[in-house]
Amino acid sequence: MNALRPCALLLATLLIGAGAGVAEEQPSAAQMMDDLMYGRGPIGGPFTLTDHTGRLRSDSEFRGRLMIVYFGYTFCPDVCPTDLQAITQALHALGPLAAEVQPIFITIDPERDTKVLADYVSAFHPSLVGLTGSPAEIRKVANSYKAFYTRVSDERTGEYSIDHSGVIYLMGRNGEYLGFMPPQTGPERLTDILRTHLTK
Repeated sequence: MNALRPCALLLATLLIGAGAGVAEEQPSAAQMMDDLMYGRGPIGGPFTLTDHTGRLRSDSEFRGRLMIVYFGYTFCPDVCPTDLQAITQALHALGPLAAEVQPIFITIDPERDTKVLADYVSAFHPSLVGLTGSPAEIRKVANSYKAFYTRVSDERTGEYSIDHSGVIYLMGRNGEYLGFMPPQTGPERLTDILRTHLTK
């Protein structure tokens, strides 16, 4: 389907995912964004990952609700918390209708995030579910959503950050892909988009 709004942001272009033992490669950033923007191939699909309480969760659990899917990481200094806060504000603005929307945060940095995921998601909307898994599991789900990310090491400090697309995905009540919103989409715009789909 067509994107809700075009997204021009992608940061780096590498072919292989971060982390040892990753089972599948990642297409280039340009290819993934082109496929996403022009609706080439399926977007989304079934997944089973572990939530921030240690429970296995499947996408099929959320049928009957709209699903917001966001790929990010807890050490992200700006884009991730800003987008998650916008999602939180949009859900608050929906009032009782927010019960028909399931926000999901999938970490792209499971090595560091798994132990802190519960504390992180608690800072946002109470319905937000944080999901993690092995690097291979995360890569597989991200590829199905055409969500680009790659690790960027700082040789000076030995630390790393993650360049990622930061796209906000919207899935329908039956798990179908409805479209995407670019990073930094404001809460008012998010509220309008959600309300439009909730009232269809």
